Amino acid sequence: MKVLLAGGGTAGHINPALAIAGYIKQKQPEAQILFIGNKTGMEQRLVKNAGYDIKSITISGFQRSLSPKSMVANAKTVKRTFTSSAEAKKIIAEFAPDICIGTGGYVSGPVVRTAAKMGIPCIIHEQNAYPGVTNKMLSRRVKKVMVAVEAAKKYFEKADVVITGNPVRGEILTADKQKSREKLGLDNRPLVLSFGGSLGAQRVNEAAAELIARSAADGKYQHIHAYGGNNESFLELLNEKGVNLPSCPNLDIRPYIDNMNECMAAADLVICRAGAITLSEIQAMGKPAILIPSPNVAENHQYHNAMALVNKGAAELIEESDLSGETLISTVDTMLGNPEKLRQTGENCKKMAITDANERIYSVVKKVLKLV
Repeated sequence: MKVLLAGGGTAGHINPALAIAGYIKQKQPEAQILFIGNKTGMEQRLVKNAGYDIKSITISGFQRSLSPKSMVANAKTVKRTFTSSAEAKKIIAEFAPDICIGTGGYVSGPVVRTAAKMGIPCIIHEQNAYPGVTNKMLSRRVKKVMVAVEAAKKYFEKADVVITGNPVRGEILTADKQKSREKLGLDNRPLVLSFGGSLGAQRVNEAAAELIARSAADGKYQHIHAYGGNNESFLELLNEKGVNLPSCPNLDIRPYIDNMNECMAAADLVICRAGAITLSEIQAMGKPAILIPSPNVAENHQYHNAMALVNKGAAELIEESDLSGETLISTVDTMLGNPEKLRQTGENCKKMAITDANERIYSVVKKVLKLV
């Protein structure tokens, strides 16, 4: 089997593609895998680090601003829509894949569209509750549309849609709460886990700082917070609020969380953005959460991701426009102060989990290729 994968721009598009590739190789070690990515995208590093071959095309997205700079950029994008298709066609012809799988992002557009025109069976995977423009356009050209959540189905009315979920890392599925708490040296007080993504989120950091400062003073909660690689000033902010971290063993403040499986498993409450993969991990663990969607993403998709949980009683929502230290502290206290509702929220979240996404996606691949 020769499999072509296209997806990029953000880790939310790349990691599902890598998970799909890994599972296919696990099931069929002889399978040949090739990725196509944007020449300047982070997929170049992530795919190569995972040990797969990647070819490059040059593509960009349209900017909504009407500034002169944006108009110049959009003119280049128009040109690239033609040149990228030609680049993709050459790569596809040389590799001759049996199937093409797109996982979203600008790069998947010309690749999947060109592969479909060349008669290659194509499928796409949509991670978010509100689909991106690229996948909505491609849905008319592919054999199957795989979606992570039921809420996304209605946006693909004319397509053959299958709910597969998002691929979730094995260590997330097997993490144990009590063992993780022991390994992290935690006591019986509630643990709050908060983060705003790998680069951090200033508004989340500012609100979390208020909660951390109070926990430094009263010791009511244990708290693990990742402030992100671009936010070293967060430590200065805590210092200004009178937080002396060495004297607060209940606080674990760091730039990154490398052991997310242990930290999330140990947590009683999670505060985070609403990226699709993060939410899939929260669901897999059945964690009550306060979701703060980023307003700075395409189609405001994080808000729709969050509402898919909120509407099921599986999370609480604070929009960034309403976010403050006061509102965050109040919401945390309310949730942790009602153990029965907290437990029910976690159970509702767990019910939404799809933990066999890799197998579901692999089954779709086999059906499209008529291998079953």
